[in-house]
Order: sequence, then structure tokens, then C-alpha cells
Amino acid sequence: MSLAVGVASSSKNMGFDEKSSTSKGNAEVKTPPNEENEDELQGEKIHRTPSESSVYATEEDEEEDVKKIDLGPQVTLKEQFEKDKDDESLRRWKEQLLGSVDFDSVGETLEPDVKIVNLAIISPGRPDILLPIPENGKPKGLWFTLKEGSRYRLKFTFQVSNNIVSGLKYSNTVWKTGVKVDSSKEMIGTFSPQQEPYTHEMPEDTTPSGMFARGSYAAKSKFVDDDNKCYLEINYTFDIRKDWNSTS
Repeated sequence: MSLAVGVASSSKNMGFDEKSSTSKGNAEVKTPPNEENEDELQGEKIHRTPSESSVYATEEDEEEDVKKIDLGPQVTLKEQFEKDKDDESLRRWKEQLLGSVDFDSVGETLEPDVKIVNLAIISPGRPDILLPIPENGKPKGLWFTLKEGSRYRLKFTFQVSNNIVSGLKYSNTVWKTGVKVDSSKEMIGTFSPQQEPYTHEMPEDTTPSGMFARGSYAAKSKFVDDDNKCYLEINYTFDIRKDWNSTS
């Protein structure tokens, strides 16, 4: 979804599509006798509820399955600029990308660094909701509240230093009552280091509405690059309600 804060774009995406829950045909699936008694102990059934840590662990396992791409050895920004000087088209491309870079301030650092300066939720006709970013990536309590059926987008400002960051991406996963209801990824782009921060806005989206859409959600947002280096990970909770908070 477009919002870094992870609300599903429609009730269908959040698992509220009744058609998707209907199995093909009317075949009845029978549980083997051994499985029926598997969780029974002395006549009492054991009910298991997935914990928040197990939910996040499952998501991390999925991310580990993604094949990593070998991008070759890293070089300093100055070395990148000096390479292939005889290639006119490549030289112009580099000048366009790196023309404003102060090589003296960048130094010889190989690893790029990206700092997310601020995050905000923008909704037409409403004041921006500024989201504080804690150092540990875990906001205390409810991070924000959105009104059902409202249009919104995420806006964030970030600063790049040391070297070029390649393929900066934003990913977001949302759970409700321990069940994953939405997962999205958005490519932000490749950026050279500069003193002025960059600003990026996600595409506009709409929060779901209805009785089943309202409630509390848990979510995880991440900013990573092509090397799978994570610059920010936020684990948080938010609500979808009938109306905005009076303070929002």
C-alpha cells in the first residue's frame, strides 16, 4: 500500500472479501481422527493465539527467502565519478546524478547512509499528521488514527550521505488480531548524497470502511536498499475509526 504506515487500500485486500473465503464446490473436508484429538488434553481443548513476536518472525522468514543480487564491490563516490571518463554518455549521466555533490565533504566512505528525517500522513482538508520517529523504532502506544473511507498519502523527508544509495525501497506489512491483512512494497529510487534532504510522497490511497475494517492494527514499516541494508524499521499500532481524533 502507498502509506508507509500500512493501512490496506480496500476491505477486499484486508481479507474481507467473502468470495475468496468460499471454497470451490461443496466438498466437505474431514479432519482425520488423530488430528481432532491432537489439542485435547483430559477433555479440555488447548487454544493457541499467535503472539506479536511470532507474527513478526514469520514475516522475517519470508524476507530471508528473497534471493540477494550481487551488485559487485563497492567503491567510493570519487572513484565512481572518475571511472569511464572516455564514455561520453556515461560521463554525462554521472554529472547529472553527481553534479551537485561536494566530494570534499563526502570523503572516502564506502557505505551510504540514509536518515529518515520526518514522516507525515496527508489527507485532503485535514492538518498533516506528523509522526514522531523514536530511536528504537517502537512508538509507545497508538501511533496514529485514521478515519474509515478517507483518502490519504504518506509523505517523508530523508537525507543521503557518504555514497550513492541504490534502489531505496519502502515495505509495509499489517496485521489484525494476529492475521496478516496487507503487505506492500514501493520503490523510491536511487539517490546521491547531498546536504539538502529529499522529499517523497506515496500515491494516494483510501482506508477501508465498515464494521469489520474498524479496529486496531499492528504494522511494520522498513526502508531498505538493494544491498538489503535497513535504514529504519518501525513496529507500531494504529486504529481505523468512524471519525478522526479531535487532536488529529
